[in-house]
Amino acid sequence: MTFRSFDPLPGALSGALLSALVLALAPTAQAQDAGPVTPDAARANFARPIVLAADDVRSTPPPPRGFDETRPGVVPGRVETFSYESGVTGGRRQALVYLPAGYTRERRYPVLYLLHGIGGNQHEWTGYVRANAVLDNLIADGKAVPMIVVMPNGRALPDDSVPPPDRVFTEANAAGFAKFERDLLDFLIPAVEAAYPVRADARHRALAGLSMGGGQALNIGLGHPETFAWIGGFSSAPNTRATAELTPDPGALRRQLALLYLSCGNRDGLISVSQRVHRDLLRQGVPHQWNVDASGHDRESWSDNLYQFSQRLFR
Repeated sequence: MTFRSFDPLPGALSGALLSALVLALAPTAQAQDAGPVTPDAARANFARPIVLAADDVRSTPPPPRGFDETRPGVVPGRVETFSYESGVTGGRRQALVYLPAGYTRERRYPVLYLLHGIGGNQHEWTGYVRANAVLDNLIADGKAVPMIVVMPNGRALPDDSVPPPDRVFTEANAAGFAKFERDLLDFLIPAVEAAYPVRADARHRALAGLSMGGGQALNIGLGHPETFAWIGGFSSAPNTRATAELTPDPGALRRQLALLYLSCGNRDGLISVSQRVHRDLLRQGVPHQWNVDASGHDRESWSDNLYQFSQRLFR
């Protein structure tokens, strides 16, 4: 089965509607001036001009052909379902866990948490982005450290199923993504560390996401550098917090982060979100990598940047 981040609507429209939705929900002056969330407003929002600066360029070599495809001779990792109890939703929740080829309980592994988009669930990274193939190939080639990857459902609601098309871009659905922070920190991470042989410290724990999950990763990761030393936001959506809230203590980030990675496609109508974070980090003197590829708001960008990000982890 194939999962898309924005299954309910065509790619550009759905990304735009996400932007309009989050602006409408955000408690800012700009959001308060926003009109109703309608398909027409969404199209207009997504079609706004993309203005690129001199440094909005690719900072990494492009991946080789077939980097995200199953490769003959490469032993695949195993993807299994993991269940845990959540005090946020009041019930059991499920995540997918990728275990690298050669996995053994006799070894302790670093762990990467990967978050999906507003219209996806825990299957999006494997079913749509092909994350397991990307990681299988990198680990087989010695380009990535063998790691455990946890892909949770970032919609922390009692009913966390993907809503029908007419309810994806609603306040209730978006609220589940905001509630996920406590679910991740207080319930999922402790459950993973009790069940798998992972290294339970910030230097061996990473957090990244795409679109809505990219905003989550920046919000949660930068808010908790004592928990995550490696953070990636891919095509981050407008749920990304304002700089004053996102990076209130730049000095702490400079001391504690091992890698902060930001990326977006130069044909993505939401690039201004990542541009804003990048430029604010420059002003604050917070080291980070900024990678602008030639994609839109799509799997090509997300698989490419997972390829780039995962090679840099835990070194």
